[in-house]
Amino acid sequence: MTPYPHPILAREGWPFIALAVGAALVAAVFAGPWWSLPLWLVAVFVVQFFRDPARGFEAAGNAVISPADGRIVVVEKARDPYLERDALKVSVFMNVFNVHSNRVPVDGEVREVRYFPGRFFNAAIDKASVENERNAMVIVMADGTPITCVQIAGLVARRILCYARPGDRVERGQRFGFIRFGSRVDLYLPLDATPRASLGDVVQAGHTVLAELAPSAAAAAQGQSR
Repeated sequence: MTPYPHPILAREGWPFIALAVGAALVAAVFAGPWWSLPLWLVAVFVVQFFRDPARGFEAAGNAVISPADGRIVVVEKARDPYLERDALKVSVFMNVFNVHSNRVPVDGEVREVRYFPGRFFNAAIDKASVENERNAMVIVMADGTPITCVQIAGLVARRILCYARPGDRVERGQRFGFIRFGSRVDLYLPLDATPRASLGDVVQAGHTVLAELAPSAAAAAQGQSR
C-alpha cells in the first residue's frame, strides 16, 4: 500500500473544499460579503472535516492502536461475524467534527477485504455494526493472529474508502482509508486481549492505545518490527 504524504488536508476532500470555497468567492463577488457569509461558514466546516494531521505514537509491540478519531461506544465480548469467532469488540464512533482518516491498528498482512452494502442507521447504535454499509478488513499478524477492522457508514456518511488490498503488508498507524461525514470503526480482537480504553473515552487514530495483545501476539509483533 502506497504511503500517504500527510498533506494536512485529506486528498479525499480537495474537490469538496474547492467547490465550497469557489461558491463562497462567487457569492462574495456578485452578491456582497454579507450574503456570502453562510457559504464561508460551510467552507470552514468542509475544511475542518477534511483536515488530516500527521500522527505518531510510542507504544509497546503488543499495543493495538486506534483506527479512528472519536469516542469509544463499545468495549465488550462479541461475535466476530466476519471470522465466525468470539472476540473482544472495541468500537469508535466518529462525529462530523472528528478527523475521518482511518489508520491500521496492528502490524501484519491484509488477508481479506470485503465490502457489504447496507443501511445508514446512526453509527453510534449497535445494529449499525451488522446492518449499515460497511467494509471489513482482516489483518493477520506474524504469529497468525487475525484482527478484524470494520469501517461502517453512518447516518450522514455515504462513502467508505479503503485503499488496502489482500496481500498488502501494513504497519500500525499507517493510513488505509477514509469515511465521509460521520461514521464508526469496529475492531474484533482476540478474547485474551486486554482493553486499555473504556466507554466514553475520546481517542485519536494512530495515537491512542485501545488494547494490549496477549504475550504470544506481542512477541510476534516485536519480532516483526525488528
